[in-house]
Amino acid sequence: MDDHVRELGVMVAILVPIAMFAMIFGIVYLAKRERMAMIERGMDPRRYKPQSAPFQNLKWGLLFIGAGVGLFLAYLLDHTLFSKISERDDSGNVAIYFALIAIFGGLGLFLSYLIEKKHNDKEGGKGE
Repeated sequence: MDDHVRELGVMVAILVPIAMFAMIFGIVYLAKRERMAMIERGMDPRRYKPQSAPFQNLKWGLLFIGAGVGLFLAYLLDHTLFSKISERDDSGNVAIYFALIAIFGGLGLFLSYLIEKKHNDKEGGKGE
């Protein structure tokens, strides 16, 4: 058994640096290739800025808030409403946790969408 663990350790010690080198090489290669494609099209790569996503932080924040609320609500339901059921069954109510995290996380994303839509409608109305 020790020989297998040792062999696995040696393989990991060899493969991880190779994989890291390949990943860094791939990122640099693709970035240079993108710059060359921009030059071929007559664009100036120094002036190129990726488009910002102003509502990205809002989206992630509302997603995590929703997931946290769902997890907290699932915990409360599991330890109050379903406490007698879980005393008989050691498995608990795992499905409640996953379901409420998904529901409230989705509600957070939907709220983010509504806020973005309201902001974009307001911005679109100014220009007209």
